[in-house]
Amino acid sequence: MSIAEPGLPILALNTGSSSLKFGLYSVTTSKIERLFTGEAEAIGNDKPSFNARDSHGNVLLAEREAISSYEQVITRIVSVLSHFKMPPPAIIGHRIVHGGPTLRQHCLIDGEVLDRLESAIAFAPLHTPPALSVIRLAKQRFPGLPHAACFDTAFHSGLPEIARTLPLPKELRSEGIQRYGFHGLSYESIVDQLGDDTPDRLVIAHLGNGASITAVKNGKSIDTSMGLTPTGGVIMGTRSGDLDPGILIYLMREKGLDALALEELVDRRSGLAGISGLGSDMRNLHQASSLNEDARLAIEMFCYSVRKQLAAMIAALEGIDMLVFTGGIGENDAAVRAEICDSLSWSGVVLDPVRNRTASNPINDSTSRCSIRVLPSQEDEQIARHSQALYLRSI
Repeated sequence: MSIAEPGLPILALNTGSSSLKFGLYSVTTSKIERLFTGEAEAIGNDKPSFNARDSHGNVLLAEREAISSYEQVITRIVSVLSHFKMPPPAIIGHRIVHGGPTLRQHCLIDGEVLDRLESAIAFAPLHTPPALSVIRLAKQRFPGLPHAACFDTAFHSGLPEIARTLPLPKELRSEGIQRYGFHGLSYESIVDQLGDDTPDRLVIAHLGNGASITAVKNGKSIDTSMGLTPTGGVIMGTRSGDLDPGILIYLMREKGLDALALEELVDRRSGLAGISGLGSDMRNLHQASSLNEDARLAIEMFCYSVRKQLAAMIAALEGIDMLVFTGGIGENDAAVRAEICDSLSWSGVVLDPVRNRTASNPINDSTSRCSIRVLPSQEDEQIARHSQALYLRSI
């Protein structure tokens, strides 16, 4: 009788600009088991929340108390691990949105890596500072444990030159100004879930508060909608997506906006929130859309923006065999999926309205020339897998 390989307990920390998702996983070389998961949202805002669930999705903890800092969140996570007698983690894995030009592959975190992340803050000022804060806090709470950096840009590190290169002078490009692409852990998780069913020409739409579209050929990213930073590409919750660069020059020259003001504008005051004037939550926009023209316009512009990028990725692949929706909006908003696909029938993308409403895979009509699916984004599982592999290589 063979002896089962013991699972390595790994804590995955997925840091957002005002949120922190977490999960404890038992990982072997062949499988991954979720032990508990949760998230803290609206950290430092007036309506924060902290939730934790067991391996079956049952609620262990649901709090609506004030959470003013990431330090308080890490303290709560440590408390949950102890209170519910979870196995102590052997390694902590961190999602890092952008490692800059010198950090393109997942790695263990040492002093040099931290220094490089500090120097790369300008590439993702919305995401990297809180991620660095969480790394330092976790190192204090879990002293002596190895920590792993798992990069969203890694999945796109092999982009072909024609997609990677931006139309700028060579001296700027040599400094690392190029297309990086993001949501890589999410895209990896989709390819892993599809396994042997991964087609030659796959387009994945990761649609959430942050949103991007990626063309995947034979399991590899060949083009993606985000560029140097996570601000570019399609319209997002509070981010503008692609803009005429002349708009920024105009705002600098005529309105006196400096770099910080422009960053605030394009990262936090634009997108769905800027168009609607009501906020970035797509659920609230749906509720308001029957009476509020700006809310309806925001939804229509979002879907139109995604549809155009989908068409671009289909062109990059010279066709499409499968379209996958993932992310909070992609997984849960049937109306948005329908509006996006309605004008893509020319490419062979045809939804089945009933299957789309229930997200019963596949959700395409029998006349569709490509398969359409809804799959969960499993970023935290990917963090755990990469962390386990890095840990095993280090011992």
